[in-house]
Amino acid sequence: MSMEVISENRCYGGVQAVYSHPSNTCGVEMTFAAFIPPQAKDGPVPVLWYLSGLTCTHENAMNKGGFQEHAARHGIAVIYPDTSPRGDGVADDQAYDLGQGAGFYVNATRDPWRRNFRMYDYIVSELRSVVTANLPVQDVHGITGHSMGGHGALTIALRNSELFESVSAFAPIAHPTRSDWGRKQLSAYLGDDETAWSNHDSTILLEQNGWKGDILIDQGEADQFLDLLKPEALADVMARRRQPGLVRMQKGYDHSYYFINTFACDHVEWHAERLHQTRH
Repeated sequence: MSMEVISENRCYGGVQAVYSHPSNTCGVEMTFAAFIPPQAKDGPVPVLWYLSGLTCTHENAMNKGGFQEHAARHGIAVIYPDTSPRGDGVADDQAYDLGQGAGFYVNATRDPWRRNFRMYDYIVSELRSVVTANLPVQDVHGITGHSMGGHGALTIALRNSELFESVSAFAPIAHPTRSDWGRKQLSAYLGDDETAWSNHDSTILLEQNGWKGDILIDQGEADQFLDLLKPEALADVMARRRQPGLVRMQKGYDHSYYFINTFACDHVEWHAERLHQTRH
C-alpha cells in the first residue's frame, strides 16, 4: 500500500500530485496522478476516476483535460491512472494501439501479455486500495474516461455497480467486439474465443445488465474515429432498454483534448451531484 511522491504542486487551492508505487498486480512500478481539492483539508472527499485513451499516460489528462478547476469547486478528488504497465521487461508492440500505452483495461490471458497486462484488476482493486489507504478520500467513487478509457470506465462500472456511484464517458469505444479498435486487442490479450470478449464491451454489458443510475456520454460529431467508436450501438441499447441517461452528439468537436476540456465541467458537475448524495 506504500507509494512514493514524485511531485506535488499547488493547484486551485488544492494539490496536483504524481505518485508511484510497486504493483503486485502488474508486476512493475506503476505511476498515477491525483488532484486533491482544498476541501480535503476538512475531511475526506469523494473520488472521480479518469481513465485515459490510447498512447496516453497519467500526464495527458492531468495537463490538458482541465478537470482540476471544476473538481476544486465541487470538492472531489480526481485520480488519473496510467494506461498500461511499462518498462524494459514489459511486452510491447510496434503498433500504437497494442502493448504499452494500450492496456484496454482487461486482464490479459495470452502470452506475452498475461504476465503484466492486468489493468482491469489494477483499476478495480489494487490502485483503489492504494488510493483509499493513502489519500484523504471517501470510499465513494465515480468513473469516467476518454476513448479506450471511456470503454474502460463503462465496462468497469457496468461490471462493478457496487463499487461506483456514477459513470460517464467522452467518445468511448462503445462496441469494441465489432470494431477494429477492440477486435485486434481483445484477440491479442484474451484469445480468439469471442465469448470471452463480451465482458469488455459496454454495449453488450448494458444490454444484459443495465445500470443502476443514469449515464452521460459526450461524443464529437466531427470525431475522425467515429466509425471505430460506434456510439450509435450504445445509444440504441439505451433507447431499447429505456436506460436513463444522455448521449450527446456535440457538433463540430473532434477526438482531441480540446473536446474533453470543453465538456470537463459538465462531467465533473454530473459526478459531483451524484457522489455528494451518497452517504457511507
